[in-house]
Amino acid sequence: MVNGKFGKWNWTILLLFGLVGQIAWSVENMYFNLFVYNTVAKDLNAVTLMVQLSGVVATVATLFAGTLSDKTGNRRAFLCWGYAIWGVTVALFGMLSPNLTQTVLGVDLQTAIQITLVAVVVGDCVMTLFGSTANDAAFNAWVTDNTQSEYRGGVEGVLSILPLAAMLIVAGGFGILVDAIGYQLLFLLLGVVISLCGFAGLFFVKDSPRLAKSGSFKDIFYGFKPSVVKGNKPFYLTLCLVLVYGVACQIFMPYMIIYMKEYLGFSVLEYSAVFAVAIVAGAAVNLWLTRLSDKKDKVDMLYLAVAIMAAGLLGMYFAKDMGKIADLILFGVFGFVMITGYILVSALCGSTVRDYTPENAVGKLQGVRMVFSVLIPMVVGPLIGNAINAARNIPLPDQGSADMMTTRFIPAPEIFLAAAIVTLCMLALIPILKKVTKKENGDGSIKI
Repeated sequence: MVNGKFGKWNWTILLLFGLVGQIAWSVENMYFNLFVYNTVAKDLNAVTLMVQLSGVVATVATLFAGTLSDKTGNRRAFLCWGYAIWGVTVALFGMLSPNLTQTVLGVDLQTAIQITLVAVVVGDCVMTLFGSTANDAAFNAWVTDNTQSEYRGGVEGVLSILPLAAMLIVAGGFGILVDAIGYQLLFLLLGVVISLCGFAGLFFVKDSPRLAKSGSFKDIFYGFKPSVVKGNKPFYLTLCLVLVYGVACQIFMPYMIIYMKEYLGFSVLEYSAVFAVAIVAGAAVNLWLTRLSDKKDKVDMLYLAVAIMAAGLLGMYFAKDMGKIADLILFGVFGFVMITGYILVSALCGSTVRDYTPENAVGKLQGVRMVFSVLIPMVVGPLIGNAINAARNIPLPDQGSADMMTTRFIPAPEIFLAAAIVTLCMLALIPILKKVTKKENGDGSIKI
């Protein structure tokens, strides 16, 4: 950060580590689920458990790593070495399979499937441990250290687009690559890229000059102290909005590709096209909207963002059973609407959280952020989504291929309706946040 600007070098670091990190998370959130569903067992309960435990591990890892990075005054080491090890765990994940388990342990196929399901859940948690240390704790704290409020909306807008860009790469390109080279080689190549990113960062990533050693391991619970909560009301109220938003996303996100494949009957190329149109268009619109947020009141803009996201989700619920072409078009159009709101909500909340993060507690508060943005959403959201899937009990298209290890049902369209309803619940919190920020700053503007 130089002369009130983020700087080209910092932009390079943000785009490299941000995009590679989001690709890794997208693979975990979308393709690890599909990998388990396609190669181990068509078991949505296992997918749900994997998402939930991953959220728990991510939060605990961020609490410890964020606090330690404050204590040592060093984000760089956690960021770079974390990415290096993260890549290794991703590469190893693709080697898990029932056939390998059966060969190594000499057990029957059903037992091999059960053991492999346990192994993929544990493997996902190990990957999340290093991923959250590197990305959620170190990288997010590094961004906060190196940005200022007057241009943070634009930076956060780019950060909010990166997950969608990663989703486009993963959902489209990875789908084609899986067909061409298989999961094992694909995860190996991705792991190499992540590790190389970490090793490269050792030579050019620098911590902010403002970063200093602070705190101790007692600060792991710093963000949960009543006095800290009371003294930082805008920060925690914004996190409550993030929590509701996160729950809404996790109701449908873990199951979306499976839904498009199994319920809507889209091929890899078809759902890749839907993602491409929706994400590229949504990202383009948000490049303007998020920069506008630096000139407008961010809290007021949340009303618009929530309405757009909820409208898109509602449209995705109705975009079904109209014929393949109609479903493709409508799901793409409403997916664009949803993603536009999705990015804008994420950017507005993210920049507001950074605005109200105390400079002397950036690292130790990353774990608190994870409780609201990851832990609770990734436990509650999939629980709601899979309960809806189980209640609808829509059978697998090909029941003849089902075995005793499958749950024999696929994602239901009602997950989008439920997500829309939860998204609208944010409207009850926005006026409270508006009142608190107005009292905090005297005029309702974000303090700089």
